[in-house]
Amino acid sequence: MIQAGIVGGTGYTGVELLRLLVLHRDVEITVVTSRSDDGLRVDALYPNLRGQLDLCFTKPELETLANCDVVFFATPNGTAMKMAEALLTRGVKVIDLSADFRITDVAEWSKWYGMEHACPDLIKDAVYGLPEINRSKIAQANLIACPGCYPTATQLGFLPLIENNLIDTQHLIADVKSGVSGAGRSAQVSALMSETGESFKAYAAAGHRHLPEIKQGLSAVAKKEVGLTFVPHLVPMIRGIHATLYATFINKDAQGLQTLYEQRYADEPFVDVLPTGVHPDTRNVRGSNHCQIAVLTPQESDTVVVLSVIDNLVKGAAGQAVQNMNLMFGFNETQGLQTIALYP
Repeated sequence: MIQAGIVGGTGYTGVELLRLLVLHRDVEITVVTSRSDDGLRVDALYPNLRGQLDLCFTKPELETLANCDVVFFATPNGTAMKMAEALLTRGVKVIDLSADFRITDVAEWSKWYGMEHACPDLIKDAVYGLPEINRSKIAQANLIACPGCYPTATQLGFLPLIENNLIDTQHLIADVKSGVSGAGRSAQVSALMSETGESFKAYAAAGHRHLPEIKQGLSAVAKKEVGLTFVPHLVPMIRGIHATLYATFINKDAQGLQTLYEQRYADEPFVDVLPTGVHPDTRNVRGSNHCQIAVLTPQESDTVVVLSVIDNLVKGAAGQAVQNMNLMFGFNETQGLQTIALYP
């Protein structure tokens, strides 16, 4: 049994961590922090946890968090980097759900996130927490940079094609849609139901901060710089990511694509390659840690289309963080994550 702390327990990813960890047989949650809700019972803010967690929110104090075996940061960008080094020095493993340690180029990170990095020397020690690529490294890590939701769906979709040198990696297109929970829990006009309902829009088309993360991951697999056009969209639903990915064949093997994907992900507990002709739906993964993928070649053309769906709060955030924790501590990788998707 390990002791876990959660810094930033009042946001959507924070409460998702709580939902998953309270039922994890190898974890005891001992600290949940929130400066604004210090002293408030956790189940008063989130009544769905009544009877599951007997804790109050506390301020994020280093001495308290240092008693944990692992600390999750479900915080805005720029928070984890201010506390991670002190926790690591005290032997605490750190799993960061923000972007503080995802980008290896510090100047690039500062460009996209608009601040100076507080501990750039730690970035080289952080392991990018996409288990389908870095499972063995994650198992040995002390600091995990959990991937973003858009990067998770996009990388898992493109991965088999790039690994097998089947596509032109200079002209990749990722057309990705997200539910409004991806914007977080803080009040903002753009996330109001009256603003998002009955509407559909692209945003940050000129450049989204997840772009360098996706390019970094895909370039590492391709062993060269990839070219990517990434356009995110906001759709009027609460949860879900739907990535429609396009690429052009350079070595066409359309007949073998289904087998290629099935074999690549055969041993991955949370990636489900759908049968030929079946399209994924975001509701198929709602509340679960699964990614569902379909691959096809419309009109037998030279274009390959991959459909990749996840729950942005689970496989795109909290669930993947728990999956990483399981690997770091030698638990069964699926422990605490066997939740079946909610339907309807």
